[in-house]
Amino acid sequence: MSQLTLVAGAGGFIGGQLVRDLLAKGIPVRAVDKKPFSEWYFHSPKAENLIADLQLPEPCNRVTRGVAHVYNLAADMGGMGFIENNKALCMLSVLINTHLLMGAHRNGVERFFFASSACVYPGYKQTNADVIALKESDAYPADSEDGYGWEKLFSERLCRHYREDFGLKTRVARYHNVYGPYGTWDGGREKAPAAVSRKVALAVISGKHEIEIWGDGEQTRSFMYIDDCLYGTQTLLHSDVEEPLNIGSDEMVTINQLVDTVEEIAGVKLKRKYKLDAPKGVRGRNSDNTLIKVRLGWAPNIPLRTGMEQTYRWIYDQAKARQEGRSYVAAAS
Repeated sequence: MSQLTLVAGAGGFIGGQLVRDLLAKGIPVRAVDKKPFSEWYFHSPKAENLIADLQLPEPCNRVTRGVAHVYNLAADMGGMGFIENNKALCMLSVLINTHLLMGAHRNGVERFFFASSACVYPGYKQTNADVIALKESDAYPADSEDGYGWEKLFSERLCRHYREDFGLKTRVARYHNVYGPYGTWDGGREKAPAAVSRKVALAVISGKHEIEIWGDGEQTRSFMYIDDCLYGTQTLLHSDVEEPLNIGSDEMVTINQLVDTVEEIAGVKLKRKYKLDAPKGVRGRNSDNTLIKVRLGWAPNIPLRTGMEQTYRWIYDQAKARQEGRSYVAAAS
């Protein structure tokens, strides 16, 4: 069988970077997203690029024909502001994974990757900023993030049953806050590293040296740079690891510390205004990487400062270009 690889959600941040990486390795790629090509973060003529709504059964059946491997990164999602205010839309992503699994099974796909999330973990284990890092077994008894987290947990289970019942080699990663350049940085779907980078960049550009922070800034997270995500994703797909696996950094910081880091990179100090009634998610979250080190002999290791330097500079360039009326600077094809 051919090694043609399907990337679902190829017009998004992680999907676009995955397509770029696979093409660089000489792997033939079928890239699919429902957005028009003009809105894709990465678009290469070297890939077979298709626009399709993967919530529907027929397109999923069509795009999985002749495919050896599937990476399902497609979902209707965003940062905490989007997730908390669009629970139904987030849950409807269950249709994407369901129909892709059906198509993959019908068309003899060998391996199937599903991008799950740390949002599957129970809220009752994330009530303190000084949180105990979350290990994979903590997902049950379940109390996932309402909407988005429950969709991910259900889809994990469906992957498991397709493996057990039909022999499809499914692999599941629980991503922890992926960030980097060439992704969403404004509009309400961006995550904390991009949002903070944008706010700092705009403060520098405007000369108005203040920043709004959601919550009190003491909530904790870990953030994984895109290069670690790409390596971990591909390594997991080709591994023999059948259970869901954390793919995330274990470098935990407060949001205030994230702001500190970006301020240092930008060479600026801003007055902080805290919006206490804004969406802020769980109080604390971090990745326990014990299992991934045992199973893959590796764990994400790019320091936050290193990744944020790349991320901030790219977002600053975007914000500056927009202010000057220049075109959006997309990833190179």
